[in-house]
Formats: sequence, C-alpha cells, structure tokens
Amino acid sequence: MKKERRTYTAEFKLQMVKLYENGKSRADIAREYDITPSALDRWISNHQKTGSFTAEDNRSAEENELMQLRKENQRLKMEVDILKQAALIMGRK
Repeated sequence: MKKERRTYTAEFKLQMVKLYENGKSRADIAREYDITPSALDRWISNHQKTGSFTAEDNRSAEENELMQLRKENQRLKMEVDILKQAALIMGRK
C-alpha cells in the first residue's frame, strides 16, 4: 500500500527546526510528529544554510546554471524541429 505524499507549511518546518535547535533529538521529533528523519534533516540543513525551505533558494549556482542550460537546449531543439518542418514544406513547392 502506497503512502500519500504529504506537504508541510513553512511555519511547521520552522517549528520542527526550532525544536531541534532547542535540544530535542531528531529521532524524537520525527517519531512524535510522524515525519521522516530524512525530511527533518533536509529542513534543518536548508534552514542552517539559507534560512529558507524552498528549493529555489537552496540551489547552488551550478544547479541554477544547469537548469538554465537545459531550458535553452530544449528551446533550441524546438527551433531546429520547426526549421526542419519549414524546409520540408518549402521543398515540396
């Protein structure tokens, strides 16, 4: 049986991080609030690095550049496909 993916608010995440910072163990927090230890670890790590829980704020410069290059690559592939189709159409006339 598959578990449904849960989402948590930034306020809840911050509250869990504060509990950890005030001395409560990660295992106790995860068990008490029924969250996965890996999620809690990620929240703590993200909060310590950037103070934010959003993925955009926690990406490195290399990750941002890679995403931008992938978008540009996809756009260029689409342009090439359009030009190929146009060449085929013009070649028929």
